[in-house]
Amino acid sequence: MIDEEALLEGLESGKIGGAALDVFDNEPTPREAILQHPRISVSPHIGGSTIEAQTNIGLELADKIIAFFGEDN
Repeated sequence: MIDEEALLEGLESGKIGGAALDVFDNEPTPREAILQHPRISVSPHIGGSTIEAQTNIGLELADKIIAFFGEDN
């Protein structure tokens, strides 16, 4: 986690050379200063959208439903 204002200050002062972000304070509308900064690389927040991630989410959810309701119901 990072404070976006502190990140911008660090980038401007040279204490931080660059950053890569996929999560923002104001989702779904991140600050323009973050999106347009030349030393910030941004990517969409889609880490859970792979086939593997969706399979794992489905299996975990099924396990939780079975644990809650029991296998006999």
